[in-house]
Amino acid sequence: MSFPARATIETARLILRQPVPRDVDAAVAFYVSERAQYSGGNVPMSHAFRNFASILGHWQIRGFGLWAITTRDSDAILGLAGPYYPHGWPETEIGYVLFDGAEGHGFATEAARATITDARSRLGWGEIVHYISPENARSIAVAERLGATLDPQAATPGHGKPCLVYRQPKPEAVS
Repeated sequence: MSFPARATIETARLILRQPVPRDVDAAVAFYVSERAQYSGGNVPMSHAFRNFASILGHWQIRGFGLWAITTRDSDAILGLAGPYYPHGWPETEIGYVLFDGAEGHGFATEAARATITDARSRLGWGEIVHYISPENARSIAVAERLGATLDPQAATPGHGKPCLVYRQPKPEAVS
């Protein structure tokens, strides 16, 4: 499946761009940290490297993926946000993570909101969910700020860990 290419997404404060190999050090530092425990991280360095490589590969295979979050003032990656739909995922997801030092500024909400809009318009996504660990209160708060509600009947990715599914309202329900 082919989607129209998009070089960046711009918001009031952020530029979202496709992740590139130079982002590896920041991404690996995140995935080895305890901060990443709810995002497939808190893992050894070799696994953290594979996590980031899979993000780059998702772009190559699917033609879309998690965007690197940067500010308008710096190209340094602050986190990742965007459409994620790896093989075996039950539904299309907008995911978001922030690296150390980037929390508390509203970046996750701003980036996720922009990527939801992009996924609906460019990728044609009607259904959008957020898969969230039950202990991840900050991520739950972001999902709720984005207008998502808990859907206890939704299928989860089945990776053996407890997972909540927060569902975005359909576009027609938002108007």
